Amino acid sequence: MEMKNEKAVVVFSGGQDSTTCLFWALQNFNEVATVTFDYGQRHSAEIEVARKIADELGVSFKVLDMTLINQLSANALTRDDIDITTKEGELPSTFVPGRNLLFLSFAAVYADAIGSRHLITGVSETDFSGYPDCRDTFIRSLNVSLNLAMDKQFIIHTPLMWLDKAGVWELSDDLGALDFVQEKTLTCYEGIPSTGCGECPSCKLRNDGLKTYLDQKSAGVGK
Repeated sequence: MEMKNEKAVVVFSGGQDSTTCLFWALQNFNEVATVTFDYGQRHSAEIEVARKIADELGVSFKVLDMTLINQLSANALTRDDIDITTKEGELPSTFVPGRNLLFLSFAAVYADAIGSRHLITGVSETDFSGYPDCRDTFIRSLNVSLNLAMDKQFIIHTPLMWLDKAGVWELSDDLGALDFVQEKTLTCYEGIPSTGCGECPSCKLRNDGLKTYLDQKSAGVGK
C-alpha cells in the first residue's frame, strides 16, 4: 500500500514505544501529527516530554483532555495512593480499563478533522503485560467499528504488535533513532526519563529489552 503521500496521526505519550512509532511514521508518511492524552496520569512530566519530542522532530502536537478516565477508574496510573503491583492471574494495577478503546476512538475523530485516515499506536501483543486492549484481535475489531461508526476507511497501524522489547529497540536502531529513544523518552512509572528508576515494571521491561538487544547485536545475532 502506498502511504508516502498520506497523513498519519500517532497516538503519542513520549515513551519508548510511541516514540519508535513516531520515527516509523516519519519514514512512511508525508505528514505526521501526534495526539497525546491527559488522563490524570501519575506524572504530568509525560506530557511535557511528549511535547518536547514533537517539537524537536517538527511534528504537530495536540493534547486532549481525558481526565474523565480518572473519574471512572481507580488504578495505579492515575492514583498516587495505589501501589504498582503485579499478581499472577490478575491484570496489573496499572491497567486502565478502556484506555486504548477511548484513546483510539478520539484519535480517529481528530484524524478525520485534520484529513487523515491512518492511525498509529504502539501496542504490542508480545510484551503487553496482559492488557486486553493491546491484543491484535481488539485492534482489528476496533478498526472495523470505527469505519462503521464514522463511515470512513481508517487504517490502524501497529508496527510493534509482534515485537518484544528487544525487537522494539532493534526497530528504533534500524530507524536511526536508538540513541534518541534511549536518552529522550519517558517510560518510567515514577516519571523519570531515560533509563528511569530501574525498579518499576516498565523500567525493568525497557532496560532488560535494551540489554538483550545490545547483547544480540554485539554477538551478531539476528532476530
